[in-house]
Amino acid sequence: MAVTKIKPVKSTLSKALDYIENPDKTDGKMLISSFGCSYETADIEFGYTLSQALDKGSNLAFHLIQSFAPGEVDYEKAHEIGKQLADAVTKGQHEYVVTTHIDKGHIHNHVIFCAVNFVDHHKYNSNKRSYYGIRNMSDKLCRENGLSVVVPGKGSKGKSYAEYQAEKTGTSWKGKLKIAVDALIPQVSSFEELLTRLQAAGYEIKPGKYVSCRAPGQERFTRLKTLGADYTEEAIRERIAGRRAKAAKAPREQRDVSLLIDIENSIKAAQSKGYEQWAKIHNLKQAAKTMNFLTEHKIEQYADLVSRIEEMSAESGQAADALKNAEKRLADMAVLIKNVSTYQKTKPVYDAYRKARNREKYRAGQEQAIILCALKSPGGSCSRLRRSSCKSDCSASGSSGRASKRSNFPSCGSGLPLKNRPAGISLSPRS
Repeated sequence: MAVTKIKPVKSTLSKALDYIENPDKTDGKMLISSFGCSYETADIEFGYTLSQALDKGSNLAFHLIQSFAPGEVDYEKAHEIGKQLADAVTKGQHEYVVTTHIDKGHIHNHVIFCAVNFVDHHKYNSNKRSYYGIRNMSDKLCRENGLSVVVPGKGSKGKSYAEYQAEKTGTSWKGKLKIAVDALIPQVSSFEELLTRLQAAGYEIKPGKYVSCRAPGQERFTRLKTLGADYTEEAIRERIAGRRAKAAKAPREQRDVSLLIDIENSIKAAQSKGYEQWAKIHNLKQAAKTMNFLTEHKIEQYADLVSRIEEMSAESGQAADALKNAEKRLADMAVLIKNVSTYQKTKPVYDAYRKARNREKYRAGQEQAIILCALKSPGGSCSRLRRSSCKSDCSASGSSGRASKRSNFPSCGSGLPLKNRPAGISLSPRS
């Protein structure tokens, strides 16, 4: 079972990122992944994307939490599910950082993604509909990985997918009551005796206009008539007397698929001669189309048609896989375009920094643009960046924690911190 919730991040983005990236909670930062950004500089990259939006709004990011039942999943699978959920929610258009926390009794994922996408710079619209989409996607991923799911209307108790399917086919309270009634009908001679036998089996009976039953441990009574047409009081009496048999479900296999109109049994055709004439012409056209299709594809026997359907199903699966691969390539291309655009826009700032007489002062005012330029330049890497602590920025955004962490990164082309590096050493990455 995975429980999800989402909330906006309005003013403490750096603190939120610091919290989810805590090495004590993420196995020494081994359970951290990101998309479209580096997790060390995610606050800067989120901020740059937000600055491109026309309608910025009040949200900086969204914080999505996905919690699993204790002992149900290992941390590696949980982290993979978290990445799949983040991909499904952001659709390859929002930077995100996903982490898995293993310090509590239950494993849970944290996903923080930018409130504005980097493709067309539109805001993410978080509402009840989008949340239910997230929850449904989380449940789908749990089923695919053999985990339990939260069944709507059943409170917080989760059921595995196999149990959920079994419930639908007859092991719910209603399913158990139907089984009990079906088993007792051949053994009793009256409806009253049936109720007595049910009561002896542990069911609580509530008489009235509609007889209701409640099993031990069941919260509410179940009316017999809600079990189906074969379980009303009248129908059960007829079944006990042998005047009625339980209706068998129509077999789902080998069901005919027809595009023709059944004129003989059509009430509308009997009432309207015009409709009857139209239906005859429609049926002739459909028959002609069917014959043309069979001739064109050289289908002469039913087995040939089955084989053709199997081939089309296989082709459909291959097309779905190809579509997923194309979507992945599009997401990668979107990130590449974003990085190139960021580099082009921040390159003049970096060039001005190189020419500035007082680099220390210039860097203090343009530090984020300088870091982004170095990060997005050819061969740039966040692991070779180092950020000096900018007091004005940190005090305003509460990012002193992230600044101190970045101060431990090796710098671009130098092992010295930015603030201690001699003026002649370049910030550009090694080629």
